[in-house]
Amino acid sequence: MTDTTPNLEPSSPPSREMAVHNPWTREVAFTVQPSSADRISRSVQAAKVAFQRHLREPAHQRASWLNGAANALAKEAEQLVEMIIAHVGKPRKAAAIEVNRTIAFIRACATYLPSLKGEVVPVDLAPAGAGLLGFTRRIPYGVVAAVTPFNAPSNLLTQKLAPALITGNAVIIKPCLEGTRIAQLISKAFSSGGVPDGLIQVVPGDRQEALNLAAHPDVDLVTLTGGTAAGDALARAAGAKRFVGELGGNSANIVARDANIEDAVKRIVPSSFEASGQQCISTQRIVVEAPVFDAFLVHFLEAAKRLKVGNPSLADTDLGPVVSQRAALRILALIEDAKSRGCRVEMLGNAKGCVIPPTVVIDPPAGTRLIREEVFGPVVVILHANDIDDAIRIANDCEFGLQGSCFTSNLATAMKVSEELRVGSLWINEASRFRLDNYPFGGVGRSGVGREGLPYAFEEYTQPKFTGIRLPSA
Repeated sequence: MTDTTPNLEPSSPPSREMAVHNPWTREVAFTVQPSSADRISRSVQAAKVAFQRHLREPAHQRASWLNGAANALAKEAEQLVEMIIAHVGKPRKAAAIEVNRTIAFIRACATYLPSLKGEVVPVDLAPAGAGLLGFTRRIPYGVVAAVTPFNAPSNLLTQKLAPALITGNAVIIKPCLEGTRIAQLISKAFSSGGVPDGLIQVVPGDRQEALNLAAHPDVDLVTLTGGTAAGDALARAAGAKRFVGELGGNSANIVARDANIEDAVKRIVPSSFEASGQQCISTQRIVVEAPVFDAFLVHFLEAAKRLKVGNPSLADTDLGPVVSQRAALRILALIEDAKSRGCRVEMLGNAKGCVIPPTVVIDPPAGTRLIREEVFGPVVVILHANDIDDAIRIANDCEFGLQGSCFTSNLATAMKVSEELRVGSLWINEASRFRLDNYPFGGVGRSGVGREGLPYAFEEYTQPKFTGIRLPSA
């Protein structure tokens, strides 16, 4: 996902108060005092102590903490929805879905915990291992630094927090600025649910604070959902420690000539524009085989025009503002780049403030920024393909490989795309933004390393420990 890139080296800049604006009203929603290097260090030390103190907590106790946290957060659901609307501009119905998913995911972690198992190792395969017993078990890393984004500030936070905590780690959250109050509310809910002091902490801040946290020698694992450039910088700061990154995307959705066009449009339009396209797996490129291109384009534009754009607090709004004026200016610059190249641009409304209407760019040339970069806004490009091989070639002509999709009624086409499209996950006859929490989610190429989703996330936050036993001779 698109994010700002952290500065070069960890340091302790002068403390400064930072304002977060409501992207719809442009009024100050709250202010943030970034964490000093000293505060970050104290948080890490407290987390390290808490990790050691609770290392031997039984699994049922950790599961109880998460169920308690889910119950506590359910009581705050309405407030959490309002905060997501006001702080990041997500429309009400999308914010409500996110909060419900957050609570469900926390409970699911407790349900999936029995899947965290070790194995018996056949050490006697080697002659020297005859008469010996070997086994592995999964153990936590220790202190996990979780750097989380604005676009799903409760769900993407808990996608890291809940698996890391239930597998025995302590977690320090460095949320995006816009998600600071949301992270603090979620942390409080976990405490109310029974999580002991020190195991979860929130350190407010921006780029530099993320770097300072990642670089701390007592942080054992760094996990980020954010931009690829930010991932590069955090990985450099972290050095030789475990890094899990769900990074940039530029999702391609292929529409084959044998696809059900109306069904494809029904699914790709919301995947492109809802939540203002600010999802790492939002549809950005639509690659359509030539025989159905014109029909698809007509239906797509008609459906996009029916989306309701405006006030995110209203229940029927589909597309609200992007997160900030800075984000809006960046997206508009990408659109202007396409216009300067003579592209056909369909902007279905007027841009104003942080609100950018659904925008469709048709057949931009290869060098256009909208094709090469991650837009992270309500803009899609629609591209001609000669045939399915050409469609796969176009889709793969990108450094990102997070999640993609293909619409087809032909099983052979579906399997061909499954084998040849370079993505971490693929949906057939569902748009790229569709995601469930029980499959391995993550990217290839510049889209990151590691997997989220249950039970796969448990493996990211634990490591195998081997024990070998020589039994006393009779």
